[in-house]
Amino acid sequence: MVDLYPAIDLRGGKAVRLLKGDYAAETVYSDDPVAVARSFEEAGARWIHVVDLDAARSGEAGNLEYVAAIARSVGCDVETGGGVRSVEAAERLIDAGVARVVIGTAAVERPELVTELAGRYPGRVAVGLDARGRQVAVKGWTETTGADLVDLAKRFEGEGVAALIVTEIGRDGTMAGPDLDQLRAVLEATGIDVIASGGVGTLDDVRALAALRASGRPLAGVIVGRAIYEGRFTVKEALACLAPG
Repeated sequence: MVDLYPAIDLRGGKAVRLLKGDYAAETVYSDDPVAVARSFEEAGARWIHVVDLDAARSGEAGNLEYVAAIARSVGCDVETGGGVRSVEAAERLIDAGVARVVIGTAAVERPELVTELAGRYPGRVAVGLDARGRQVAVKGWTETTGADLVDLAKRFEGEGVAALIVTEIGRDGTMAGPDLDQLRAVLEATGIDVIASGGVGTLDDVRALAALRASGRPLAGVIVGRAIYEGRFTVKEALACLAPG
């Protein structure tokens, strides 16, 4: 079963989407992210993917109160990233009711933090690998690193990481289709669950991700944001495409 992760990106307490990670190319979709989360749950989502965009850029917990409100208001699991660069930042999210924290920038700059948190919170730590092709970016995608996506994915093998969330920055928010080759390369390189993010625009894209196999295994999940907000398809329709059989 490939899980659907409808996404809520938070900036200034609102549900927004950025185009290719550009903070100057923002679309506001809702002033009430809690209502958005409830609608996703009512449609059958088992997970909701939340990103604190303010924290991702600054490293400060800019939308923690909204993350906590979402986690309190829904019965499904909430996965949250953005600005998780210390044990304390992760603990704040877990204390707020988040089921899984996503570590991005710190996973590149301080991979030992991932190891520590995964040991402290088994099954509750994911790594966010955001890349343009194979080149990983950090700090809300504002800085490019010399790190290679596949090499970094291999680095976390055996560290107790629950999932790798792989985002193709160049496709994020574009609805131009996912980068299947990029995802296949990560699936082949590691045994960790892989969640795809970036570029989903149609139900055919969802079907392609559901059918993707590498080394005999499928993706663990698919994150979808803008396509749902703009009515390309519904959460229920996406879930139907991901259902086995």
